[in-house]
Amino acid sequence: MAAVQNGTHPGVVFEARGLTKIYDMGEVQVHALRGVDLELYSGELVVFLGPSGSGKSTLLNILGGLDTATSGKVSYHGKDLTRANDRELTEYRRYHVGFVFQFYNLIPSLTALENVAAVTEIARDPMKPEDALAVVGLKDRMNHFPAQLSGGEQQRVAIARAVAKNPAVLLCDEPTGALDSKTGIVVLEALERANRELGTTTAVITHNADIAAMADRVIQLSDGYIVQIERNAHKKPAKELHW
Repeated sequence: MAAVQNGTHPGVVFEARGLTKIYDMGEVQVHALRGVDLELYSGELVVFLGPSGSGKSTLLNILGGLDTATSGKVSYHGKDLTRANDRELTEYRRYHVGFVFQFYNLIPSLTALENVAAVTEIARDPMKPEDALAVVGLKDRMNHFPAQLSGGEQQRVAIARAVAKNPAVLLCDEPTGALDSKTGIVVLEALERANRELGTTTAVITHNADIAAMADRVIQLSDGYIVQIERNAHKKPAKELHW
């Protein structure tokens, strides 16, 4: 995909205009997004902040090509994702996006190294699995199975798996949601390092306002709307966070 099309600013990775999402739940319509306008820029670390049901996950899933908008437009480096077919969206997810979810989804019968390698085998320009595990501080645990790893270590393997395919974008949905604060901070340090060392545009969903301090920008959602976008004048390193 070309870096610039349709006059898009070269620093813009995502551009959303008038994005809406309505889910039909029988006779009830749920308005998950209500006309979202947004840009995400190359190499930045953004936190999407808001309570449960505010539209954070829906927005992230549309940006990642896991879901489609009801109306509006979202483009990735100038390419219109709203017009992409299933094959194009599959290719987009495979080659451009890394996902990290609240639950780690590791394959129990594979070691940490093998879990990461399973993704690099389908990537175009992958990192070595060992190098991806080194980014998240787990090179010495690469031959352990998930059952031999703590929750925080398993989540860091999941991050290594996501960054190993060298994605342009890393989308993280409540990556610390299942972890205590001490472990969560170690996981956030891994995301911070991947963002800094690999230049991956990183978006983190959370309902935890304390995590927002590590972001370049904080995008607050409520009831399907973006209600505030703030730039942090002084980013806090993840290791200085506490909650």
